[in-house]
Amino acid sequence: MPLDTDQRPVILTGDRTTGPLHLGHYAGSLRNRVALQHSHRQYLLLADTQALTDNAADPAKVRRNVLEVALDYLAVGIDPAKTTICLQSGLPALAELTLLYLNFVTVSRLERNPTIKEEIQARGFGRDIPAGFLCYPAAQAADITGFKATVVPVGEDQAPLIEQTNEIVRRLNRQIGRAVLPEARALIPSVGRLPGVDGKGKMSKSQGNAIPLSATPDDIRDAVRRMYTDPNHLRAGEPGTVEGNVVFTYLDAFDEDRAAVEALKAHYRRGGLGDAAVKRRLEDILQALLAPIRERRAALAQDPGYVLDIVRSGTRAARERTQATLDEVRSGLGLLAFERIEDRACALRDSTAA
Repeated sequence: MPLDTDQRPVILTGDRTTGPLHLGHYAGSLRNRVALQHSHRQYLLLADTQALTDNAADPAKVRRNVLEVALDYLAVGIDPAKTTICLQSGLPALAELTLLYLNFVTVSRLERNPTIKEEIQARGFGRDIPAGFLCYPAAQAADITGFKATVVPVGEDQAPLIEQTNEIVRRLNRQIGRAVLPEARALIPSVGRLPGVDGKGKMSKSQGNAIPLSATPDDIRDAVRRMYTDPNHLRAGEPGTVEGNVVFTYLDAFDEDRAAVEALKAHYRRGGLGDAAVKRRLEDILQALLAPIRERRAALAQDPGYVLDIVRSGTRAARERTQATLDEVRSGLGLLAFERIEDRACALRDSTAA
């Protein structure tokens, strides 16, 4: 195998394949990934195995959305020559790393993870928590360390998962007696979690309050018109509240003319600016942002074989990297591969025969 001379920092990120991606994904991570692929060695994981942790009753949904998410990646500008796009279920080393890591974390620690606690409550699991879902932090630790990533772009709500990954890394390195695995840092975007158009929690496909990246002009127009603003701002001449106003939250996230946005906020606060005018500005911005993404996605969708070939090629490359990490961890823990055990048995048999 040729010597790996790429010394750039390694990024691992990805998405569960439960449906097409939306503006929340774009604001929270996708545009960062597009920028970072030029300066980092980036791996992008289509997390179909993790998607099964709460979709095991509908594996067909997970399977068909592998292509949908891959299309979104390419449509927003992910370059397969610069970013390795790979399929989680095609990387068996990650499953074995997960199993090994579960010996370095307790059930109580998994249950205390704030991200997991919030998700368990949101899904109404109660005590009927799928074991795979509860063990998600260990699986994510396997994903991150399998690629030896040192940078992980996540939303602020996901930061506890990176903290738990580093706890596992430290425990495992102590057990081995040397730093086999690196710790990672969370790269949190300046734009926080994007709310849904209805102002109720984060943007989510399952809640029906998301704007998909493939949204049509009519979809965008309808979503902006339905956006939550200030319920007490009944007349344009009255002062309005910017804080908690979804339209202004979106302008902060997507309008590159910061001075104009601040001027709009000041005008809205003192009165004389109606919601319709602010929404028109936001609609224009979102139409301009999503039109080229939608067009590239539609063109790519005409050749699904090309997209899947990119995923296959990336998965082959990722399989080599993650297997090498697994071999290091196995060796450090004193776990010999079967072939080496067999070699020892043969050597012992030969020496006994002699």
